[in-house]
Amino acid sequence: MEKNQEERREQEIVYSRSIKAGKRIYYLDVRKARNEDLYLCITESKRRQAEGEEMPSFEKHKVFLYKEDFAHFTEGLKDVIAYVESQLGAIEERQEWVPENQEEAASEDAADEPKKKGLFGIFK
Repeated sequence: MEKNQEERREQEIVYSRSIKAGKRIYYLDVRKARNEDLYLCITESKRRQAEGEEMPSFEKHKVFLYKEDFAHFTEGLKDVIAYVESQLGAIEERQEWVPENQEEAASEDAADEPKKKGLFGIFK
């Protein structure tokens, strides 16, 4: 990628938040369009490590959500979450994913941390 294109991509992101969920990371990036309008780019990045490879690779999927669709998207997401909760009851939060060789150290650290509010909790 050319340097100018790379700089332009970085300039487009005006606000960002990442959500770690197991082997996945979700990035919520507010981007600025050429016409100065803002939109949301949701990226799922999933860690993949094929056998025999030293370095993991990341599979990425993106969804672009425009401001005029926020209300409908939020309404639909709340509805779907309510349905899942009605079918399954209380949903337990995913424990933080830790590579196998770091599990013992992480379990000691986790005992000291307060429980974080998950995705389902933010839409109630």
